[in-house]
Amino acid sequence: MQGAFRATTKAASGYHRGMNLLKTLATVSSLTLLSRILGFVRDFVIARAFGAGLATDAFFVAFRLPNLLRRLFAEGAFSQAFVPLLAEYRNRRSAEETRALVDRVATALCLAVLLVTLLGVIGAPLLIFISAPGFAAEPEKFALTVTLTRIVFPYILFMALVALAAGILNTWSRFALPAATPVLLNLSFIGMALFAAPYFDPPVLALAWAVFLGGLLQLAIQLPALKKIGMLPRFDFAPQDPGVRRVLKLMAPAVLGVSVAQVSLLINTIFASFLVSGSVSWLYYADRLMEFPAGLLGAALGTILLPSLSKAHASERPEEFSALLDWGLRLTFLLTLPAALALAILAVPLLATLFQHGAFTAEDVLQTRQALVAYSIGLIGLILVKVLAPGFYAQQNIKTPVKIALVTLAATQLMNLAFIVPLKHAGLALSIGLASCLNAFLLWRGLRRRGSYAPQPGWFAFTWKLALALTVLALTLWFGIGREEAWLTASSSTRILHLAALVLTGIIVYFATLWLLGFRPGDFRRQAV
Repeated sequence: MQGAFRATTKAASGYHRGMNLLKTLATVSSLTLLSRILGFVRDFVIARAFGAGLATDAFFVAFRLPNLLRRLFAEGAFSQAFVPLLAEYRNRRSAEETRALVDRVATALCLAVLLVTLLGVIGAPLLIFISAPGFAAEPEKFALTVTLTRIVFPYILFMALVALAAGILNTWSRFALPAATPVLLNLSFIGMALFAAPYFDPPVLALAWAVFLGGLLQLAIQLPALKKIGMLPRFDFAPQDPGVRRVLKLMAPAVLGVSVAQVSLLINTIFASFLVSGSVSWLYYADRLMEFPAGLLGAALGTILLPSLSKAHASERPEEFSALLDWGLRLTFLLTLPAALALAILAVPLLATLFQHGAFTAEDVLQTRQALVAYSIGLIGLILVKVLAPGFYAQQNIKTPVKIALVTLAATQLMNLAFIVPLKHAGLALSIGLASCLNAFLLWRGLRRRGSYAPQPGWFAFTWKLALALTVLALTLWFGIGREEAWLTASSSTRILHLAALVLTGIIVYFATLWLLGFRPGDFRRQAV
């Protein structure tokens, strides 16, 4: 069966066309890895300097609002609506029409998000009252959160334009620079937290200005690349342009279709604001660890799949479209399941090594562990959504994902109500993960029913071999961690060395088992459309 999959993959991949998607995925994932590593350095610095308390709760709530809008409108709905249309224009229309689309969409986007930014700055008190009503009982905490929100809100403007630039560059198969830009935000955080915080009163204001500076730098670095390919946007206000109207038509429902998890995170903040102080921060640190594999694989796969899926659809090649989805699904299972398993088993070692310094206590580690284990249960769903949703948006199909998103959002809130009393903040994390799995299943079923996706041969053998490799990995990690209590009292150097040995051993054992079972890197090589 593995050989059948290998033969089918080679037959369907069309080696004579385009770039190697597996190589591109490795490049994008490597740059994402660099960003994530710096992200952990940033969180280490923040945790050591500020711990988990009033100031960090205020900052994380303030940052979550523009960050949510970035994911909903900029990187989420906008990218899913714009990239397929841009691919269609580039494949089927003239260079002049494509350039006009870029100019007019960029102008409309900039003006709209500028208005949202101004409204956000002015209406910050109302936004905080809605998004974290529990803060209203503590005037000092509420006022600080409002101040921080007003500083960080322009981030949404910068990131909307960054998302536009990334969509254009990705359509032109320039994936590396967009993947590298998040590094600048992390460097901004690290620099401001280490060197500028003492000059602010309160010091947490330095983190807010780090967000502003990081967004500005990410936009600035994209502009020369756009100019090089002749796609640096010019002002052209034409709201009645058919292309602009199509993007807007696709964006509105796409907000729900691709960003259910982010809406759920915002609602979770409302729930968490009524829990004990520190709950918002525990969820944040667990979410940061969960986002490591989610960004490393999920975001990278979604980024490189969408342009190829859009081109396959525009070129009317359904077999290629289905084969691309199958490739993405296999890679997701192959790489996400061991990551989820490792997050659950190594929760205490990871959290103690990365964050248990300074004001971040052993109790914070144990509380954050509960949320991380809950998140890990739904990690596969979170990443599958990033692979399956582009299958709909590449076809400019918005109705089905919207229906699925509404069902998923309702299910999330029902689970929040069911889990928050017995499981506290961990229940909120669990509801996000389980709802993401439901979302992924409904998207998969929708693609199957539409005939957009047909599984390639070899799934049965792929599944049982993967299950065997995961079992070997779980046993290796479980017996390798020793007593969890020892991680809470060990020195930093001991933790680092032990954790590094565990991670390295786990990687070797897992991929060696796969190799012995017949898996080869060439089995997953595909060419871009």
